[in-house]
Amino acid sequence: MRHGAVSYFDDDGRPVPEDDVPLTTAGREQAEAARLVLEGVELDRVIVSGLPRTRETAALVAPSHGVETWPELREIKGAKLETIPAEELEEAFVRAWHGVVPNDKRFLGGETVGELFDRVLPAVERLLADPGWDTVLVVAHGGVNRAILSHALTGERMLLGDFDQAPGCLNVLDVDDSEPPEWIVRAVNVAPSDLVHRATRQTTMEEYWSRYRASPALPETPDTG
Repeated sequence: MRHGAVSYFDDDGRPVPEDDVPLTTAGREQAEAARLVLEGVELDRVIVSGLPRTRETAALVAPSHGVETWPELREIKGAKLETIPAEELEEAFVRAWHGVVPNDKRFLGGETVGELFDRVLPAVERLLADPGWDTVLVVAHGGVNRAILSHALTGERMLLGDFDQAPGCLNVLDVDDSEPPEWIVRAVNVAPSDLVHRATRQTTMEEYWSRYRASPALPETPDTG
């Protein structure tokens, strides 16, 4: 799943350090809604990226479970926005995840998609190599989830950018122990608190662009995932 909603901007529209942001009230409600959906599901493991927003989400969704921290599942990292020409900023935001995203494309001038795959796919392989679980909850980020979903569907390092990942959404995948593993993608971007996504027709990145554009400063970019 993706962590619940956070705000990368304060009340004055100024960005805040993205590694420290807590869940908003809406984010906590999304996590609680996910907990209700997962009631009765026996989780053998709960894995988070380690960023506070994933830890807080996991604590609300699976309060009786211990949490494993896998830093390689952290979100793809952008660079300082001042390194991107002003006339290219909107394009960088709203088309960050669009179509088949090339491995050499940099996310907001920072990490490339290939670098994202370089750390996420070995983590997935390590998880699959461990026979000691049946059902695991992974609380991660929009870009990370896209990488896992895309690899499950294609078997390749091909990122399908048009998978939206709403805050607090659930994705359901089955995988066997064959080599290479066979995946079944059962559900994608299920938002328990807003099943038909009525709240907005904007993507997450479009929403972040709207907020950033209204900001009085040009600070370091959040990783927005």
